[in-house]
Amino acid sequence: MMFVDSHVNLHGEKFADDLNEVIARSSQANVSAMLNICCNLKDMAAVLDVANMGDNMWASVGTHPHDAKDNPDISAADICAFTDHPKVIGIGETGLDFHYNYSDKAAQLRNFQAHIDAVRQSGLPLIIHTRNADEDMEDILTKEMGKAPFKALLHCYTSGERLARAAAEMGCYFSVSGIITFKNAHDVREIASWIPEDRIMIETDCPYLAPAPHRGRRCEPSMVPLVAEKLAEIRGWTLEATAQKTTDAFYRFFDKAIRPS
Repeated sequence: MMFVDSHVNLHGEKFADDLNEVIARSSQANVSAMLNICCNLKDMAAVLDVANMGDNMWASVGTHPHDAKDNPDISAADICAFTDHPKVIGIGETGLDFHYNYSDKAAQLRNFQAHIDAVRQSGLPLIIHTRNADEDMEDILTKEMGKAPFKALLHCYTSGERLARAAAEMGCYFSVSGIITFKNAHDVREIASWIPEDRIMIETDCPYLAPAPHRGRRCEPSMVPLVAEKLAEIRGWTLEATAQKTTDAFYRFFDKAIRPS
């Protein structure tokens, strides 16, 4: 029984002192693959350094909505400059975050559109972050999918039911994180109970969002089985079926990734 952590952030300073040990612990926890996420183009070399540490470690390319202000003139060409790299299997994370507003709305919208354009040019799937932006996100996805459908993943989903149902109807994938283990995350668990079973992935979003009983600690990929255990409980699946379904979804969505035999 193996698990895939579909969203990690291992290239930052929080893992600078013990990254090899963290990766070793993930292997001991039966984590067979992980996707290291780029949140700012300036970090791409460091993102790839992590991805190059193992055959089943992968990378994305993109700029997070928080950092849209750092790349105000980002273009699809800037993003696609990295997409031929054999380790790069997705575009993002990108999207909209109107909770913190670390970048203004106009910059976030331009940033998101550049990533959608890069998806169309590269053929790679899109990794979306969305928070407090349900209406705008639904409008953009509806418009862009109406032009020509593309593969999109709403990662660490915590937004509302209306957006979830609209995105599911459009064929989007979803990933759930340690948040589903949090005591008061009733709405998140409710949505996790009905999103399409062949389009669910698991993630840690480490070093953030450590699942119970580790809340408050640095999160690691070795904790992703705890997310799987909670998802299994929510869906009424066995843990083995949950591992299989979420792993299948990962390789179906990120079809550039080479699945181990």
